Amino acid sequence: MTSKAAVFALLAMWGVGSTACLPAFAEDSVTESATESKTSKPGLVDRVWTKADGDLPGVMKIFLSDGTLVQDSCWETHRLSPWELTSETALKWNEDGMDIAADIVSLSDGELVLNLKLGSDTVEEKYVSASVPYLCPDIPKS
Repeated sequence: MTSKAAVFALLAMWGVGSTACLPAFAEDSVTESATESKTSKPGLVDRVWTKADGDLPGVMKIFLSDGTLVQDSCWETHRLSPWELTSETALKWNEDGMDIAADIVSLSDGELVLNLKLGSDTVEEKYVSASVPYLCPDIPKS
């Protein structure tokens, strides 16, 4: 074996060539925990919330722990948007390039109340935890 080959074999055996991977693993765990802190709110995430008030039935929001907000209703196409907590009592999501900010007024096992900040207006929306099974009601045709 030549001296270059012997040095290479020793370095490979000692793991010198694999140390470049260590910072990437450390970064991944930091990134995962940072994402988790922006999307982990006990009682809020990974639950289907249906709107308790309003004229149109079946409006729902699902704040997934991976940072995806699923919005759907019985009369409109579903939407997937990124969302995150901005504080212990506030969150935001993006719709069509515009951030929607909301304060969490109250949160319990059965109810979620949000105050949406829409420009200079504030709109209160009340949601309840969806019951399973859930079927959209018939919408009267005019």
